[in-house]
Amino acid sequence: MRTIFITKEPILLGQFLKFVGIITNGGEAKIFLQENEVFVNNTPENRRGKQLFDGDYVEILNEKYIIKFEKR
Repeated sequence: MRTIFITKEPILLGQFLKFVGIITNGGEAKIFLQENEVFVNNTPENRRGKQLFDGDYVEILNEKYIIKFEKR
């Protein structure tokens, strides 16, 4: 499981996909989410606008991530 640190809460699922390098631009998010299974906190999710917060778990392409909020 990879820990992903964010400095602004929330982060949108589409932004998260770009942040971790799964997609290269926001326009790819909709297509990616239609073609691949993504789970947020063990629930299937296909909305690129889904808000992710500190402590949320995301599973994409058999890779697991946990989101941690880091104050700066």
